[in-house]
Amino acid sequence: MVEALITVRPARLEDASEIAATHDTSWRDAYRGVIPGRELERMISRRGAEWWRSAIRRGSRLLVLDFDESVGGYVSYGRNRMPSLPYGGEIFELYLAPEFQGVGFGRKLFDAARRDLAGHGLRSTLVWALADNERAISFYRRLGGDVVRRAPERFGDELRDRVAFGFE
Repeated sequence: MVEALITVRPARLEDASEIAATHDTSWRDAYRGVIPGRELERMISRRGAEWWRSAIRRGSRLLVLDFDESVGGYVSYGRNRMPSLPYGGEIFELYLAPEFQGVGFGRKLFDAARRDLAGHGLRSTLVWALADNERAISFYRRLGGDVVRRAPERFGDELRDRVAFGFE
């Protein structure tokens, strides 16, 4: 019998390369055909292992899905960056490698981040998703998010709509 331990835990410095790899594959999977190709490549290339090591060193709130000592996903979060919206916390990014999607791991990361935010007095949460990212839109709706704002985001010369979901 083969057993694998799956946990959600704070990111460690030695996770940086695997987080970068997860970022790369999950962003390509989620945004190919949504974000213009050149802009997508530029965004991915800025987030290498050293960028993630720096984020971990700075104490960024960053949890990983640890699948038998390998990173299968991550969530980053903190205080809401848009004070005009009445939410204390914000989930900045939540991504899973494609092979970890669709089996409940995204919800585990989401719930863990919300628990940590609530433990710091941030009981309501905001999360943004690109409107053309149908999987993300569906995911946040299934979790009970209410659409609270829409706004454009620029990628090079092109605009894409993004949607904010609020969670009380």
